[in-house]
Amino acid sequence: MLKKMMTGFFVLAFVCSSFLFLTSCAKKQVRVSEETKAAEVKAEDTGSDLTAENEAYRAKKEAERQKMLRELQQRQQLKTEIRHFQAEKIYFDFDRSDLKAEARSVLKKKADWLRQNPSYSLKIEGHCDERGTSEYNVALGERRAVAAWKYLNALGISGDRMSTISYGEEQPADQGHNDAAWAKNRRDEFRLIKK
Repeated sequence: MLKKMMTGFFVLAFVCSSFLFLTSCAKKQVRVSEETKAAEVKAEDTGSDLTAENEAYRAKKEAERQKMLRELQQRQQLKTEIRHFQAEKIYFDFDRSDLKAEARSVLKKKADWLRQNPSYSLKIEGHCDERGTSEYNVALGERRAVAAWKYLNALGISGDRMSTISYGEEQPADQGHNDAAWAKNRRDEFRLIKK
């Protein structure tokens, strides 16, 4: 009889503890479930705000990227323009410093560029072929550089932005000793200087 009572007691204790265990777990599940639902509702409420913030951030970053890309393209364009500007020379006839029609056309383009880019100044370099004395060629190179300076100045480029120098025969473009080489050496070259 005592054995039956003890067994009954253990069974009753087991059933009660199982019942308590199951009901306490159910409450936790409900509580967790309620907390999860609250978090989901909160996320839904702020989700549209986060999406809008993300979109605004992305738009801002894209605008910054586009701006940097435009600036890079402008710098590349400027470098190309400077290379072209400096590569384009004007040429003179033998023992002459007067500007040909072609030289005036080149100088007009240079004046337009200088007006659009006021942060650059210009150094005009006069050159000669090897014929004549060094002193004569230095003087002739200076007259050629001054001729370009005067024409650019007449086109509205301030004299303060331009300087001249003569190299005479010292810096030939072509080392040859014939008419074709000499024609290339009778020239003005143009160097841009960033202020």
